[in-house]
Amino acid sequence: MGKFIGTLSLIFLILGFPISAYAQQEQNQNVEEQPQLAQSSSAIEQVVKAKLMTNYSDGNFHPERLLSRAQLATIMVKTFGLNKRNVPSANVMVADVPSSYWAYNDIQTVLKTGIMQGYRNNLFFPNQRVSRAEGLAIFAQAYGVFQFSDDTVANILSTYSDAESIPSWAKKAVATVVTEGFVKETEGQLNPLKPMTRGDMASVLSEYLSRQQPRPDTPVVPGGSVNPQPGF
Repeated sequence: MGKFIGTLSLIFLILGFPISAYAQQEQNQNVEEQPQLAQSSSAIEQVVKAKLMTNYSDGNFHPERLLSRAQLATIMVKTFGLNKRNVPSANVMVADVPSSYWAYNDIQTVLKTGIMQGYRNNLFFPNQRVSRAEGLAIFAQAYGVFQFSDDTVANILSTYSDAESIPSWAKKAVATVVTEGFVKETEGQLNPLKPMTRGDMASVLSEYLSRQQPRPDTPVVPGGSVNPQPGF
């Protein structure tokens, strides 16, 4: 495993939501690796075939590699066609993402649509690793966060032994992906604070693709509103 860069004590605010931020990684598109459970090869094949994610130049998917914010932005644009929405023409100032950066256009799109937000001082931290809670919450933001009551959210998440470790800003979004069956727990845990791997995201995307339904701009939720939750 490569060197682990950063400190978990650095705190940034995303539109009022506290998020523990890892220190920014080296400007390298390849993200660090860590051992993970084997991911479903069929899920990976499905996602690659749909062109939502791609293999590396060596022809392998590398599901164990960690997902960066820039990679997540690109995946969200492809999955939900964010660039086809009514996106403002004015670019967003992002100090650490120059126009020459490989994911510049996608990062601009997620910022303009509000699917993701930058940090203070106009920073995006494109190479920062994404936690499972953050990755699932951003996916839910693009999908449409179900506006469950707090009691309903607590009930949905109560079956997971690590539910209390889910950050408060992510609980409603995580409850959405759990309810929709997009996420699979590992032995009764969601592991919200662990880094999200490419395999983790492929699993979520595969479940989404398996629905074979139109993209739900306004999904119907019994007993709840579907207005997106702010914060990403």
